[in-house]
Amino acid sequence: MSGLKRFWQSDLMWSFRHSPVAIISLLVTVLLIFTAICAPLLAPHNPFDPATLNLMNGFSRPMEPNQFTNEVFLMGTDDQGRDMYSTIMYGMRVSLFVGFMAVLFSMTLGVVLGLLAGYLGGWVDIIIMRIADIQLTFPSILVAMLIFGIAKGFTPIEMREQMAIWVLILAIGLSDWVKFARVVRGATLVEKAKEYIQAAKLIDRKPIAIMLSHILPNVLNPVLVIATISLALAIIAEATLSFLGVGAPPTQPSLGTLIRIGQDYLFSGEWWILFFPAVTLLALALSVNLLGDWLRDALNPRLR
Repeated sequence: MSGLKRFWQSDLMWSFRHSPVAIISLLVTVLLIFTAICAPLLAPHNPFDPATLNLMNGFSRPMEPNQFTNEVFLMGTDDQGRDMYSTIMYGMRVSLFVGFMAVLFSMTLGVVLGLLAGYLGGWVDIIIMRIADIQLTFPSILVAMLIFGIAKGFTPIEMREQMAIWVLILAIGLSDWVKFARVVRGATLVEKAKEYIQAAKLIDRKPIAIMLSHILPNVLNPVLVIATISLALAIIAEATLSFLGVGAPPTQPSLGTLIRIGQDYLFSGEWWILFFPAVTLLALALSVNLLGDWLRDALNPRLR
């Protein structure tokens, strides 16, 4: 309990307790993640089970009885009669999975390359940083689309549907590693010049041991902040790609796919098919982004 008490009384938790925005953002984020994880248990219907669908329920308005079946749906239904509330819960599962896995991949790749560039220097540093500079000249969404198209081209046709989510994760991850690499490289250059690193070299510790045991723990704070903010950006990137039709497949629709489908019916009066997925995406991305902003300020020693 003493360790838990010390954590509760730490500067980080003091900052959290005195930040209403951080508290609300965390509550919204946890609620949405919990809802997505528990979708099979909480959703009233399975929107992707054809046996549970009734076309007569198509275009039911929110909280109004359907004129044919007299069923009431909290957020209405789409053209196939799928409950929008259930569909959004399942769509969040895809969006969050892609976001988390893409950030984990880009963070791992960026941290490894940043450590190598900062510690080894020389031609290794030059090659990695020039590749990073070249990638920064292009918008990340265009890089993701290019990688998605190339990776999908190498995927066998019969496996494209099953591999679409993993190709999407690869595309977003490879388009977002640069920020991690640049931050870790800069922090590694600072740490490498300190006396304890020189002492580790004198006792003949191997470079890989120095990077993992001494340098990496001291560069994790900015990495965690970037990862939190990048999660919101990855979710938006996934939604953008899916909205453009190059992301999640229709059999595994994400929030972006649902927004793209809803756009087709916006001007015909079925506004709820677009509105509710868009609001959910906004709430998810905004809460994660605000949480990342708080974490960045809380871990910044200059603001304490």
